[in-house]
Order: sequence, then C-alpha cells, then structure tokens
Amino acid sequence: MANAFQQDLREKDNLPQEEIEKLINRSKSRINSAPVVIMLCLDMTDMNQYEDKKRQRAEFLTATQSVANAGMQLLLAAHAEGLGGVWVCSPIFAQETAQNALEIPKTWEPQAMFLIGYPADVPKVRDRKPLDEVVKFV
Repeated sequence: MANAFQQDLREKDNLPQEEIEKLINRSKSRINSAPVVIMLCLDMTDMNQYEDKKRQRAEFLTATQSVANAGMQLLLAAHAEGLGGVWVCSPIFAQETAQNALEIPKTWEPQAMFLIGYPADVPKVRDRKPLDEVVKFV
C-alpha cells in the first residue's frame, strides 16, 4: 500500500520527495507499531442484484454504510475495553494491493483498516456543542 500511496503523492499530488517520505514513514510506523490491525471489507456477493444502475448503486451504498457501522461498533467495543483505535481509510485507495497482500478474495473490497491497542495518552474529553446547535427538530 505504501507504494500505491507514494505513487499517488508523487504523480497526482505533486508533493516533494521529502514530504512524501515523511508521510510514508508516518503511515508505516503507525501500522507496524499497532498490536492489532483489523481490515474491514465490503462483499456484495449476498446483496440484492438489480437491473438498473440507480438501485444497484443504492445497494452498494447500503453495504458501504453497513461496513462503516461495523467499524464504528468495533471502535466503541475497543473503547469499552480500555483500548484505543484509529480508523485508517488508506485501503480504499489501494484495494487490489491490500487484497493481494492479504490473499483475500477479489469480492472482498477493503474499506478501512483499524489500528487497535492501548493508548499512549488518553485525550481530555472535549466540550460538546449544545444540542440545539447541531440538531434540527421538525
């Protein structure tokens, strides 16, 4: 995945080599230092199939939302056990690379990677906005 990331940073973002190396090293360090890495994948095999593109797209979005919800639940469960977690979206940018590296079926589309472990620091809980600033009741 680092090679795909590096290629995007160089060819699509036109970043200087020094910045690319800094980002790649940071990414590798985070992944390699995590005690547990979990890859969540989307598989459309058992989802409904539709003739029209609109409903097929909606079915794909439904599956994507299900994967994201599973990721949220995973992070909440880790937190409940005193663990920390980081949600990393890089696999979605290098799905084929992740599939090949992990030897997973082509129908499994990597969506997110979760780095799980004991947090070095526990951040202070931030103040939240009042409910009436973020919710509209109709």
